[in-house]
Amino acid sequence: MKDRHQTWHDRHTASLTQGQRAADVMRNGMGSWPFVGSFIGFMLIWAAINTLALATNAWDPYPYILLNLLLSMLAGLQGAILLIAAKRQDAIAAAMAQHDYDTNVQAKAEIELLMAVNNQQLQILQDLKRLATAQGVDPARGPHT
Repeated sequence: MKDRHQTWHDRHTASLTQGQRAADVMRNGMGSWPFVGSFIGFMLIWAAINTLALATNAWDPYPYILLNLLLSMLAGLQGAILLIAAKRQDAIAAAMAQHDYDTNVQAKAEIELLMAVNNQQLQILQDLKRLATAQGVDPARGPHT
């Protein structure tokens, strides 16, 4: 039985696969200032260690060929990660649009029902006004005129 207080977003989040959850985590992590700061810090530490170390102890001496390789691989992965994140964002937007559409259809049905009730009430009032007029009562002033 579904929890009536659970939102559509909670149900959507619960239905995500592990891959979709991982894409969201990667998108949120890589698209943040802490990631940018830690990435710049990593590159500065890498350059400092390999520049200050003696040429024989440096695992990647200047011009940092290994670091360039790692950055190239990271750029390739980031492209794929961005595409995955874009697909996930499209899926979220589609789910939100479907929810909005379903809500609008339900609201339209409820408004149409209320309009039908309102029209019935107006018809009843018009019938009462006709009856009152037929019996010689002024509907605007009441029976004691």
